[in-house]
Amino acid sequence: MSLYSSSVKRPVTTILVFVAIAIIGLFSLQKLPIDLYPDIDTNMIMVMTTYQGASAQDIEQNLTRPLENTLNSVEHLKHITSNSRENISIITLEFEYGYDIDALTNDVRDKLDMISSFLPDDSNTPIIFKFSSDMIPIALLSAQASESLPGLYKILDENVANPLARVDGVGSVSIAGAPKREIHVYLDPIRMEAYNLSVENVAALIGAENRNIPGGTFDIGSDTYALRVQGEFKDPKDMAGLVVGYSNGGVVHLSDVATIDDSLEERAQESYTNGVQGAMVIIQKQSGANSVEISDQVGKILPTIQKNLPSDVKLDYIVDTSDNIRNTIASLEETVIYALIFVVLVVSSSWDDGGLPLSSCSPFLSP
Repeated sequence: MSLYSSSVKRPVTTILVFVAIAIIGLFSLQKLPIDLYPDIDTNMIMVMTTYQGASAQDIEQNLTRPLENTLNSVEHLKHITSNSRENISIITLEFEYGYDIDALTNDVRDKLDMISSFLPDDSNTPIIFKFSSDMIPIALLSAQASESLPGLYKILDENVANPLARVDGVGSVSIAGAPKREIHVYLDPIRMEAYNLSVENVAALIGAENRNIPGGTFDIGSDTYALRVQGEFKDPKDMAGLVVGYSNGGVVHLSDVATIDDSLEERAQESYTNGVQGAMVIIQKQSGANSVEISDQVGKILPTIQKNLPSDVKLDYIVDTSDNIRNTIASLEETVIYALIFVVLVVSSSWDDGGLPLSSCSPFLSP
């Protein structure tokens, strides 16, 4: 007995099967992750290594070349390119298609572990970036400020980034273009020479004093307490009294040879929205999360976050990828509805012409 004859002879069963399939499809649609692009892993990996205070030539000789020579032995490597700049080395690896990018990433990590002991001591551990569609931000927010601009980074980090990072499905929240606080110490070369001091010694003393040191534990009766020496400077003015040397039986303080300036770091990038300087908040999702649901949750808590900000700090959307996703889904729904209408009209016209449609009657026709 063919499928066609069974469907015609048992119409109730056929209808129930189609209803069950429709219910399962609607249930699965609610659980289906929605994103702007499919989850695709590329064949590229980037290795970034920072070395503060090093010139581009030092980066090339001490970081980039040793790393390139080691990473050249990774299997299935197609191309390798590098970029050596001041303070940073970036190496991009392109692999042949058809291989598991996770396995290749582990291979790259093993090679980096082999060479890590030969890198400069002051350099940071190499960071591996694996490119994928999940790295595309789901939303970009603008933050405009006037009086609060000098402390905008701290305001956004504490009052915006932290609440957004707790939203279910959000992978990371980063801030770009906001000024960061930085303490500048300007040494006077003439006074340094008069007191027989060097820049290296003064820098080492500042670094040694500006830290919190754990001192172990001690017992008092039945209680155990942790000892911790608080050494970090809470105010730039506290640095003025730091002893940096001795001269003619007297003590030399940092304020005697330097000027301390509580200012902002020199920025390589700035963010403007409608001509007003501010910052940009970048929201990225976790792998496999629903972008539309995340965007809805972010939109719900933004008014609450705005109330906790200074009056001159304004948040607004720059890009929301969920808008494109909603438009695409709406277009798909419209196409499905039109297709359903046309199918019903065609089937109805076949019945009006006389009996069952030809496709349904053909199994019973005599040869």
